[in-house]
Amino acid sequence: MKLKRLLFLIAGCVCLGIGCVGIVLPILPTVPFFLVTAFCFANSSQKLHDWFLSTKLYKKHLQSYVEKRGMTLKTKISIITTVTLLMAFGSFMMARKGIWIPCIILAVIWVCHLIYFIFRVKTVKDDSEIYRRNQKAELKK
Repeated sequence: MKLKRLLFLIAGCVCLGIGCVGIVLPILPTVPFFLVTAFCFANSSQKLHDWFLSTKLYKKHLQSYVEKRGMTLKTKISIITTVTLLMAFGSFMMARKGIWIPCIILAVIWVCHLIYFIFRVKTVKDDSEIYRRNQKAELKK
């Protein structure tokens, strides 16, 4: 049982680091790594999970998605653009070598990704307004 918690802890720390790098590098998506971080910390340490949920990183990038199952239009476009560029690069490199089956698989995954983010993830108003409201509510406590 302790090994499982340790593996979740390590995975959570790695995903947190990659997610933080993704804030400044447009090629890395931040939100998925922070979602994995929250999941891993919840399964490894309640203290770390509570800490992560109280950080500005979580509140800025994930809180609206987790609470309302929605993202801002800017966040959705950023995620879709990043995934599209990465998958297009991968497909291009494989197509140059004549490897077509993985290209088809990537195309199907890409279409499913677009359908999910366009039709299933609700678009909410600006995160900064939600963040400011949450900050005011916490100050009142």
